[in-house]
Amino acid sequence: MSGPFDEMIADETEDGDQLRLQVSEALDQNERNSFAYLWEYTARAEQLPPEGDWRVWMIMAGRGFGKTRSGAEWVRMIADAHPHARIALISSSLAEARAVMVEGESGLLAVCRPGHQPHYEPSLHRIRFASGAQAQLFSAAEPEALRGPQHSHAPGASAKGVFPKSGTQHS
Repeated sequence: MSGPFDEMIADETEDGDQLRLQVSEALDQNERNSFAYLWEYTARAEQLPPEGDWRVWMIMAGRGFGKTRSGAEWVRMIADAHPHARIALISSSLAEARAVMVEGESGLLAVCRPGHQPHYEPSLHRIRFASGAQAQLFSAAEPEALRGPQHSHAPGASAKGVFPKSGTQHS
Protein backbone atom coordinates (compact mmCIF):
# COMPACT_ATOMS: atom_id res chain seq x y z
CA MET A 1 0.00 0.00 0.00
CA SER A 2 1.40 3.39 -0.86
CA GLY A 3 0.12 6.88 -0.40
CA PRO A 4 -0.04 9.94 -2.61
CA PHE A 5 2.69 11.77 -0.67
CA ASP A 6 5.28 8.99 -0.54
CA GLU A 7 7.75 10.72 -2.86
CA MET A 8 7.47 13.99 -0.93
CA ILE A 9 8.03 12.23 2.40
CA ALA A 10 11.00 10.25 1.05
CA ASP A 11 12.68 13.32 -0.52
CA GLU A 12 15.50 14.16 1.90
CA THR A 13 16.84 17.06 -0.14
CA GLU A 14 16.45 20.74 0.72
CA ASP A 15 13.64 20.95 -1.86
CA GLY A 16 11.81 18.15 -0.04
CA ASP A 17 12.20 19.99 3.27
CA GLN A 18 10.82 23.17 1.71
CA LEU A 19 7.87 21.35 0.15
CA ARG A 20 6.98 19.64 3.45
CA LEU A 21 7.13 23.00 5.24
CA GLN A 22 4.83 24.60 2.64
CA VAL A 23 2.32 21.76 2.93
CA SER A 24 2.43 21.92 6.73
CA GLU A 25 1.85 25.68 6.74
CA ALA A 26 -1.10 25.31 4.32
CA LEU A 27 -2.89 22.93 6.70
CA ASP A 28 -4.95 24.08 9.67
CA GLN A 29 -4.24 22.59 13.11
CA ASN A 30 -6.98 19.96 12.82
CA GLU A 31 -5.54 18.77 9.49
CA ARG A 32 -2.01 18.66 10.96
CA ASN A 33 -3.25 16.64 13.95
CA SER A 34 -4.93 14.18 11.59
CA PHE A 35 -1.59 13.11 10.09
CA ALA A 36 -0.85 11.15 13.28
CA TYR A 37 -3.83 8.94 12.37
CA LEU A 38 -2.73 8.14 8.81
CA TRP A 39 -1.51 4.59 9.38
CA GLU A 40 -0.31 4.30 5.80
CA TYR A 41 2.45 6.81 6.63
CA THR A 42 3.39 5.77 10.16
CA ALA A 43 3.30 1.96 9.83
CA ARG A 44 6.21 -0.19 8.82
CA ALA A 45 5.66 -1.96 5.49
CA GLU A 46 5.21 -5.34 7.21
CA GLN A 47 2.39 -3.90 9.35
CA LEU A 48 0.27 -3.00 6.32
CA PRO A 49 -2.13 -5.43 4.66
CA PRO A 50 -0.72 -7.11 1.58
CA GLU A 51 -1.72 -5.79 -1.80
CA GLY A 52 -3.85 -7.83 -4.15
CA ASP A 53 -6.69 -10.24 -3.69
CA TRP A 54 -6.15 -12.33 -0.56
CA ARG A 55 -8.34 -14.19 1.93
CA VAL A 56 -5.95 -14.76 4.83
CA TRP A 57 -3.35 -12.37 6.22
CA MET A 58 -1.40 -13.76 9.13
CA ILE A 59 1.06 -11.80 11.22
CA MET A 60 3.28 -14.15 13.19
CA ALA A 61 5.45 -11.92 15.31
CA GLY A 62 6.49 -11.33 18.89
CA ARG A 63 5.50 -8.80 21.50
CA GLY A 64 5.85 -5.19 20.43
CA PHE A 65 5.51 -5.81 16.69
CA GLY A 66 2.20 -3.94 16.46
CA LYS A 67 -0.17 -6.83 15.70
CA THR A 68 -3.08 -5.31 17.62
CA ARG A 69 -2.53 -1.91 16.04
CA SER A 70 -2.25 -3.46 12.56
CA GLY A 71 -5.51 -5.34 13.10
CA ALA A 72 -7.35 -2.30 14.45
CA GLU A 73 -6.13 -0.15 11.56
CA TRP A 74 -7.19 -2.81 9.05
CA VAL A 75 -10.67 -2.96 10.61
CA ARG A 76 -10.88 0.85 10.46
CA MET A 77 -9.83 0.82 6.79
CA ILE A 78 -12.44 -1.84 5.99
CA ALA A 79 -15.15 0.08 7.85
CA ASP A 80 -14.25 3.32 6.04
CA ALA A 81 -14.14 1.71 2.59
CA HIS A 82 -17.09 -0.69 2.91
CA PRO A 83 -20.20 0.82 4.56
CA HIS A 84 -22.00 -2.54 4.43
CA ALA A 85 -19.14 -4.47 6.08
CA ARG A 86 -20.04 -6.81 8.92
CA ILE A 87 -16.87 -7.59 10.85
CA ALA A 88 -16.44 -10.37 13.41
CA LEU A 89 -13.81 -9.48 16.04
CA ILE A 90 -12.72 -12.79 17.55
CA SER A 91 -10.60 -13.12 20.67
CA SER A 92 -10.02 -15.74 23.33
CA SER A 93 -12.71 -14.10 25.50
CA LEU A 94 -15.16 -11.22 25.28
CA ALA A 95 -13.31 -9.47 28.10
CA GLU A 96 -10.03 -9.66 26.16
CA ALA A 97 -11.71 -8.50 22.96
CA ARG A 98 -13.07 -5.45 24.75
CA ALA A 99 -9.91 -4.67 26.76
CA VAL A 100 -7.45 -5.15 23.88
CA MET A 101 -9.18 -4.96 20.50
CA VAL A 102 -11.63 -2.16 21.33
CA GLU A 103 -10.51 -0.12 24.35
CA GLY A 104 -6.79 -0.94 24.46
CA GLU A 105 -3.99 1.51 23.70
CA SER A 106 -3.79 0.09 20.16
CA GLY A 107 -7.47 -0.81 19.88
CA LEU A 108 -10.18 0.48 17.58
CA LEU A 109 -11.15 3.47 19.70
CA ALA A 110 -7.50 4.59 19.97
CA VAL A 111 -6.66 4.40 16.25
CA CYS A 112 -9.51 6.66 15.15
CA ARG A 113 -9.17 10.43 15.14
CA PRO A 114 -10.90 12.26 17.99
CA GLY A 115 -14.43 13.00 16.88
CA HIS A 116 -14.32 10.12 14.38
CA GLN A 117 -14.35 7.16 16.76
CA PRO A 118 -16.95 4.48 16.21
CA HIS A 119 -19.81 4.09 18.68
CA TYR A 120 -19.15 1.18 21.04
CA GLU A 121 -22.16 -0.58 22.54
CA PRO A 122 -20.65 -2.79 25.29
CA SER A 123 -23.89 -4.50 26.28
CA LEU A 124 -24.44 -5.63 22.68
CA HIS A 125 -20.73 -6.39 22.03
CA ARG A 126 -21.10 -4.20 18.93
CA ILE A 127 -19.20 -1.33 17.35
CA ARG A 128 -20.96 0.92 14.84
CA PHE A 129 -18.92 3.05 12.46
CA ALA A 130 -20.09 6.35 10.95
CA SER A 131 -19.94 4.73 7.49
CA GLY A 132 -22.62 2.21 8.51
CA ALA A 133 -20.20 -0.71 8.92
CA GLN A 134 -20.54 -2.76 12.09
CA ALA A 135 -18.20 -4.99 14.09
CA GLN A 136 -19.34 -7.63 16.57
CA LEU A 137 -17.20 -9.10 19.37
CA PHE A 138 -17.01 -12.88 19.72
CA SER A 139 -15.27 -15.24 22.11
CA ALA A 140 -13.35 -18.22 20.76
CA ALA A 141 -14.58 -20.05 23.85
CA GLU A 142 -18.09 -19.91 22.36
CA PRO A 143 -17.59 -20.86 18.68
CA GLU A 144 -21.30 -21.63 18.23
CA ALA A 145 -22.03 -17.90 18.65
CA LEU A 146 -20.52 -17.37 15.19
CA ARG A 147 -23.27 -19.47 13.61
CA GLY A 148 -26.04 -17.42 12.10
CA PRO A 149 -24.61 -13.91 11.75
CA GLN A 150 -23.18 -13.14 8.34
CA HIS A 151 -19.71 -11.55 8.27
CA SER A 152 -17.70 -10.06 5.46
CA HIS A 153 -14.44 -9.83 7.44
CA ALA A 154 -13.03 -11.50 10.56
CA PRO A 155 -9.71 -10.64 12.20
CA GLY A 156 -8.63 -12.81 15.15
CA ALA A 157 -6.67 -11.55 18.12
CA SER A 158 -4.24 -14.46 18.33
CA ALA A 159 -3.98 -17.95 16.97
CA LYS A 160 -3.46 -19.24 20.51
CA GLY A 161 -6.83 -17.93 21.64
CA VAL A 162 -8.82 -18.38 18.44
CA PHE A 163 -7.76 -21.78 17.10
CA PRO A 164 -8.47 -24.87 19.20
CA LYS A 165 -5.62 -26.87 20.68
CA SER A 166 -4.42 -29.79 18.59
CA GLY A 167 -6.58 -32.85 19.11
CA THR A 168 -9.64 -30.75 19.94
CA GLN A 169 -12.42 -31.05 17.40
CA HIS A 170 -15.54 -28.97 16.93
CA SER A 171 -18.41 -30.08 14.75
